[in-house]
Amino acid sequence: YEMVISDWSLDVCSSDLMIKLSPSILAADFTRLGESCAAALNAGADMLHIDVMDGSFVPNISLGVPVLAALSARLPAFYDVHLMIRHPLQYVAPFCEAGASLLTFHLEAESDPWRTIRAIHAAGRKAGLSIRPGTPPEAVFPYLNELELVLVMSVEPGFGGQKFLPQAVEKIAVIRAEADRRGLALQIEVDGGVNLSTAPLCKNAGADILVAGSAVFHAPHPAEAIAALRCACGAAPSAHSPRAAPQTAPQGGRAGAFRAFAKGSAPNRPAGRQGRKPNRL
Repeated sequence: YEMVISDWSLDVCSSDLMIKLSPSILAADFTRLGESCAAALNAGADMLHIDVMDGSFVPNISLGVPVLAALSARLPAFYDVHLMIRHPLQYVAPFCEAGASLLTFHLEAESDPWRTIRAIHAAGRKAGLSIRPGTPPEAVFPYLNELELVLVMSVEPGFGGQKFLPQAVEKIAVIRAEADRRGLALQIEVDGGVNLSTAPLCKNAGADILVAGSAVFHAPHPAEAIAALRCACGAAPSAHSPRAAPQTAPQGGRAGAFRAFAKGSAPNRPAGRQGRKPNRL
């Protein structure tokens, strides 16, 4: 697959260099999966979101280790792997060996969260923890210091194309406030029902990464779709937003934090938050 990543979509709306997009490959054309994924990256996607379902933790079966291994062998990318499975600990090693850059598992799964986080870090990968819509945001607080990312599900996991659940916005804000209170360089990702209307709500609440499947892979022009999502997130925050911020990202702010996150170095924080403790990488 030809990989020539274009940055033109970033320039369309230069006021927002902070929000990142992780298209879910569940929405890709499976008859030409590699080409579809390469096209999304060339269109400006920051990473690829791999939804793994076991038919037990969620009522659906999707992708596994062989698909990730095949993609990562041919397509250089940051692979954002989301394990919606009952026993994530026993699959940490296979998915890391297959090319996962970040491995996110569910707090509601049956594996011990501490052991699972330690196993992911021992494999040299970044660890994420996800919560379903019915789980309170405070449930992730005990683990925040050991995580690189928290994934807030804004739909019930298991199927794509669901409607965004508005209570996710408050969850994002609560987790962001606690991470900032501790001085953690935590990335917050949102998955489910992300579109031009809901993306800015997530960003203004404190999200860093948005998972968008159909909005990217089903768009006639993916680069334009990605640019439109970024521009929507660049709109001025509402007056009541818990994280109202200036239009232009400060040098080395959350954009720099993501670049460091993707490369594995200690992330920077936005202006006014420098000097605080980064999460362990």
